[in-house]
Amino acid sequence: MINKIKTLIKKYREIIVYLIFGVLTTAVNWLVYSVLVKYFSLNLDFSNTIAWFSAVIFAFITNKIWVFGSKGTQIKIILKEFWLFFAARALSGVFEIGGLHFAVRLGFDKTLFGVEAFLPKIIISFIVVILNYIFSKLIVFKKEKGK
Repeated sequence: MINKIKTLIKKYREIIVYLIFGVLTTAVNWLVYSVLVKYFSLNLDFSNTIAWFSAVIFAFITNKIWVFGSKGTQIKIILKEFWLFFAARALSGVFEIGGLHFAVRLGFDKTLFGVEAFLPKIIISFIVVILNYIFSKLIVFKKEKGK
């Protein structure tokens, strides 16, 4: 039984680690958003944008090192990966920022834990995590064939 679990963990290691860091990245996003909205009373769109940038930086570091194990240490490789990562996250970020704005405009601005529009923020975040895995796996940190 334990060997079977170890085999499954080894087989799905990348997805498991991605989900762990995806949860942590989402936590960074939600925490920054919540603090800016609740304690600094900043505009929802501005707070969401700052939260997104914070999460992208955190995600790039964790994805590069621990999830996809990118070994490129030359500045050229790091910059290329960061640019691709940022571009892919910008695409999903447009969905996230626009999605929250659209949800609020439609009246789906349910307050949760005392934070305005937090329920649609949670729902949109789950979709974004899936999109980001696909982009990172297939575009940013794709393995070279034969490696």
